[in-house]
Amino acid sequence: MGLFGNKSEGGLMDVIRCDEQEYLVWKWRPSGEANSTKKENSIRYGSSLRVKDGELAVFVYQQKDGTMQDFIIGPYDQTIKTANFPVLTSIVGAAFGGSSPFQAEIYFINLSGNVQIKFGIPYFDVFDPRFLDFAVPMAVRGTITFNITDYKGFIKLNRLINFELDDFKKQIKDAVTKYIKGVVTNIPADNGIPVLQMERKILEINDLVAKYLGSRLETDFGVNMKGLDIAALEVDKEAEGYAELRKVTAEQTTKTVGAQTDVNIKNLADTQEINAKNMEETLRIQREEAQRAQKLQTETQNISAHQLNQQTEVAKTAAESMGKMGSGGSGGSGGGGGMMDPGSMMASMAMGGAVGSGMAGAVGGMMQGMNEQKQTPPPPPQVQYNISVNGQQSGPFGWQQLQQMVQSGQITKDTYVWKQGMANWELAGNVQELSSLFGAVPPPPPPPPAV
Repeated sequence: MGLFGNKSEGGLMDVIRCDEQEYLVWKWRPSGEANSTKKENSIRYGSSLRVKDGELAVFVYQQKDGTMQDFIIGPYDQTIKTANFPVLTSIVGAAFGGSSPFQAEIYFINLSGNVQIKFGIPYFDVFDPRFLDFAVPMAVRGTITFNITDYKGFIKLNRLINFELDDFKKQIKDAVTKYIKGVVTNIPADNGIPVLQMERKILEINDLVAKYLGSRLETDFGVNMKGLDIAALEVDKEAEGYAELRKVTAEQTTKTVGAQTDVNIKNLADTQEINAKNMEETLRIQREEAQRAQKLQTETQNISAHQLNQQTEVAKTAAESMGKMGSGGSGGSGGGGGMMDPGSMMASMAMGGAVGSGMAGAVGGMMQGMNEQKQTPPPPPQVQYNISVNGQQSGPFGWQQLQQMVQSGQITKDTYVWKQGMANWELAGNVQELSSLFGAVPPPPPPPPAV
């Protein structure tokens, strides 16, 4: 109990220390007074104080104007002198030169040790907020661990005189039981966890209880909760309330599943109807675009033919002019006898050459345009496919979109596709119209060379 022998010189001296193996708060008493319950103890001047690491020594001085305290945090091993104790300096009279005995109570507080308490809370009723007519009995078992970190707060909330650890543990255990019952009872309403699933949600419930319990123990008892381990949440499955709750929950689940199935079916039908309308509208637009393209092509060809006819008429007119110019030259004076006038001949040749060159260029341009039209590749097929990936339907998608999705890996040969007119969904690799999409996909790269 921290009682030691006397030093060989200088009279009776004490070594003030705690040798207890397991304690939270322990009171030291002078030699020869192990069973004393006096509030005041005579501390001999020159006694040694030894405080281990993780310990705190508290000197309590009872004064008329109130209790005063000195705190010595370990490790500490020195002879007691008034200069080492701020409060003591003001207590010991100057007339004694600081060497007089003084009255104080000395307590050792364990700051490094952990106190563990096992608890078992018997069955108490828990209610599902949806079915308040059915009480389900539930029991809780576990362990709580705490220590002291704020020693001043602990001392303020707890009497150190005649402190008994067992009594303190009982107070903590009673509080833990009350707090846990309060939190667990309200978890279904506050956190949305069904009563029948609470056993499987034990880790989540452990965190919820610990968050509340830690602050309460610090406020009420001045201790720090280091850990809470709820080992079991036990439901009384033989209770009538449990059986009734299971029955009504199963019925509710069946109704919910049926209603959700109906909604899913309706959503699928609505989606198919919308897709069909979209497909119809897409085909209508494609037909109109094809008709406009055909009309434009026909108009272009008609314009080209008209230009060719005009150029032909110009050529004919030029030829007739040449003939007239030639016959006019044969009737002139000068006695040419039928020979064409050289000037007229040159003019006619120039005009004919110009007309012929112009007509040849126009015809050549028209032929080139027709050849270019023939060489221009046809537009990609106008397809609109819906796709199904992991049971999710999307689309319809055009040819360019399908190409991009194949290149990015969103569509493979094993992807199901469907378009208007198909009886069933088919794998993309089995649809001949889509086979060219997968021919451009490069094979996987070769493996890296072995080191």
